[in-house]
Amino acid sequence: MTGAGPLAGLVVADFTRVLAGPYCTMLLADLGATVIKVESPVGDETRQFRPPVHDGEATYYLSANRGKRAITLDFAEPDDLEVAKALAARADVVIENFKPGGLAAYGLDYDAVRAGNPAVVYVSITGFGPESSLPGYDVLAQALSGLMSVTGSPDGPPMKAGVAIVDVVTGLHAGLGALAALRHRDQTGAGQRVEVNLLSSALSALANQSGAAAIAGVVPGRLGNDHPSIYPYGPFPTAEGDIVLAVGNDAQFARLCAVLGLGPAVAGDERFASAAERSIHRSALRPLLTAALAGRGAQEWFDLCTAAGVPCAPILDLGRAFEWARDAGLDPVVTAGPEQTRSVRNPITLSATPVAYPLAPPPPDHDGAWVREFLGR
Repeated sequence: MTGAGPLAGLVVADFTRVLAGPYCTMLLADLGATVIKVESPVGDETRQFRPPVHDGEATYYLSANRGKRAITLDFAEPDDLEVAKALAARADVVIENFKPGGLAAYGLDYDAVRAGNPAVVYVSITGFGPESSLPGYDVLAQALSGLMSVTGSPDGPPMKAGVAIVDVVTGLHAGLGALAALRHRDQTGAGQRVEVNLLSSALSALANQSGAAAIAGVVPGRLGNDHPSIYPYGPFPTAEGDIVLAVGNDAQFARLCAVLGLGPAVAGDERFASAAERSIHRSALRPLLTAALAGRGAQEWFDLCTAAGVPCAPILDLGRAFEWARDAGLDPVVTAGPEQTRSVRNPITLSATPVAYPLAPPPPDHDGAWVREFLGR
């Protein structure tokens, strides 16, 4: 076994690659599960997603694969396939993101695995559901879900997010589904199949935007950095750099007006006194805010607004973001395994069963002998 966290003792057979599946299984490993990553002889594609690299390994791969044991298996080889089947038969959780039906030819689909392991929780991650053959790439899901249609400037082209956010959200949904199914198994002894897909996860993650379309038939468009319902809520220029304001209620707006020297005349203006009116009359409010913010730099406004209870933030690059998190006491960087490989901290904090990082991301087939011994083969 690998970890000592709340999932210690659970064995996860990880038949996934790229990001959604590996991100999910990495989080389960952080929580104590023994995750055995199965790769083909070609290996996880993200090993080749470079630059950037660290010690010769793609950081893309390193960012989603700590805490795992790795074995390379060629399903076309009978002996290797038998190892894969033995792993699926031993696993508490099987997670796969092959194309729909792709594992059936090897006897590793849900029905085949369940026949020998009826308590298994079998998680399938697809791009667009079991009936679609469209490859499950994040950018395709961003396009088809409408995410790109609401991202970018109103007069510019649709934009994808700066990270494969649909993959990440889908991985979180897969992990949540697996834990729910394990809870059911604890109560009944019965396993089940869990299915998640990129498109459904993206539509769910679009939250108020997709909700507007589903509930009221309102199809949102691109607003740049503006929020469709809240104002001011986004970046504004200052004398030095931009600052993000996040004014979520009327009391915060009144405090903002006081800090900016706009006074009760603006705070009490009927066009701006309520959140709904501010949203409607944002074109009249923006120049007032911009003119006032021009008097100081972003850092100074950040200090003044924060002291007054006005939510705001400077816009940082990732290097400075890690510094800010560290200064806030969040310790955002951890080290994994005896190799002390640097990694981004799991964001979950548990008071009694903390997450741990006993294993660094493994090289190909790093634990092949260990896995075979574990399976008695």
